[in-house]
This record gives sequence, structure tokens and C-alpha cells, in this order.
Amino acid sequence: MANTPQSKKRARQAERRTDINKARRSRIRGFLRKVEEAIASGDPAKATEALRAAQPEMARGVTKGVLHKNTVARKMSRLSARVKALGAQA
Repeated sequence: MANTPQSKKRARQAERRTDINKARRSRIRGFLRKVEEAIASGDPAKATEALRAAQPEMARGVTKGVLHKNTVARKMSRLSARVKALGAQA
């Protein structure tokens, strides 16, 4: 348990940051879910729109330190490849 005033303050800050980061991560997951659902539905236009909406959110997750840069790059790459393949089928 935190004893000094500084460590108590740090504990409060960490608690607040944890809540904010959870919300950010959850929001990003929601955008990714919409892309996945659009891909599953087989609609290339809907999937493209969902991906365009998700990309800035994922990039924001990197700048805020919620997700690692390479993780987001990998996810974006894989999703865009799947959306592109969906367009080629139609």
C-alpha cells in the first residue's frame, strides 16, 4: 500500500489512467468488431467504410500509448487485405 503522499498521488493517477485506457481500448475493439461484421456480411462498400472509420481510432490508440505501434500496423494491414479481397470477389 502507498505510504508517502507522492506514492498515494501516483496510485490515484494510475487508477484514473487505467479507467481512461480501458475505455479507449474498448472503443477501438468496437470499431474492429464493426469491420469484422462488415467483412462477414460480404458487403465490400460497408467493409471499406468501417475500415476507414477504424483506422484513425487505432492510430489514436498508438499515440495515446494504449496499443503498440506494430500491433496496430499488423491489424490494419490484415484487415485492409481482407477488405481488398472482399472487393475482388464482388
